[in-house]
Amino acid sequence: MSPAAPAQSLSPRSRRIAPSPASVLRRRTADLRALGRDVIDLSSGDLDFPTPGHVIAAAHAAARRGDTRYTHADGTPELKDAVRAALARHNGLAFAREEIAICNGSIQALYNTLLATLIPGDEVIVPAPYWAPYLDQVRLADGAPVVVPCPQNNGFRLRPEDLSAAITPHTRWLILNNPVNPSGAVYSEDDLAALAAVLQDHPRVSILADGLYEHIVYGGRRAPTFAEVAPHFHARTLTVSGLAKAYAMMGWRIGYAAGPAPLIAEITKIQSLTTSCASSISQAAAVAALSGPQDLLHARAVELETRRDAFAALINRCDGLACEAPEGTFYLFASCAGLIGRHAPDGRRLATDRDVAAYLLDAADIAVLPGSDNGLSPYIRMNFAHPLPVLAGAGMRIARACAQLR
Repeated sequence: MSPAAPAQSLSPRSRRIAPSPASVLRRRTADLRALGRDVIDLSSGDLDFPTPGHVIAAAHAAARRGDTRYTHADGTPELKDAVRAALARHNGLAFAREEIAICNGSIQALYNTLLATLIPGDEVIVPAPYWAPYLDQVRLADGAPVVVPCPQNNGFRLRPEDLSAAITPHTRWLILNNPVNPSGAVYSEDDLAALAAVLQDHPRVSILADGLYEHIVYGGRRAPTFAEVAPHFHARTLTVSGLAKAYAMMGWRIGYAAGPAPLIAEITKIQSLTTSCASSISQAAAVAALSGPQDLLHARAVELETRRDAFAALINRCDGLACEAPEGTFYLFASCAGLIGRHAPDGRRLATDRDVAAYLLDAADIAVLPGSDNGLSPYIRMNFAHPLPVLAGAGMRIARACAQLR
């Protein structure tokens, strides 16, 4: 009998990261539903809105006419021009074609950038709460994430003095998410200008501005991107966004990066060796989304604001939970400090927000994301991009589960 093959070894790079917490919860929710459990998933980043009909029609037309081959690694000229027009229309920014790269979602644009620029020992400042993949993307690119807590009494925003204290000779990037996933905080022009004033004295530090939720803001606000507030930082700023949230195109996987042509060239080089290009059909659909009617952006934000207000009211009536209505995104980032230390009916003690999330899933069939997975405790993130009856049902389940704790 031949000897068994040795187990496949893993690289230290792979070992130091974990699967995305949201993807783990998504799988757990699917497993429970397969067992017949009626789980309401408030943990995901999905919207319940459909992809607009004219976008789907454009994809169908592209497939029928044979646009099914490889595109340029950095995207089709048509989509690059549509992105340029959108950035000019919404942000007042002007980019040349060679300053745009189309990627498989904004997540790839971010990762390609970090791979292209970081060397071992480089540091990346990440305000917390944060979108969890930021940290592991930095680690995969051999960088070191430097987490800066931004507590609720700071409006979940990075303060200039905290940014200044975090910068070292090794700092390479600041990742700035506006609006912020998971807290829903929105940086104003004044907020960004104050951060730019700090960075003025640190020319080695560049800014990775993630604006994926920029169209989902409330109360007449705007979520400006860093490049429009500090145009003199053009050579140091990469603007990243995508179509997932604004146009409910999560699964179409189209994102983009806009910035200095030399950096875009390096991003494109990496992409050509990993995914070759974004889907040709998705790119055709994205042209239709960016170039077609834009009134749905405001209409959907209005609908989400109604859901936000309704769900925030329900959560604030739950014993032990408290939240502020977010300024943007479609997440409630609720404090669960009032539940820490309580005991479930089976005797379990809830010591952390992870325990709270596990209890809500087990006792109420409600999936939420623990704030510790976003770098700030004790909170839970809940997606309110669901129909009002679903939110009402979720609120009732959560209230009942909270009331059962002692």
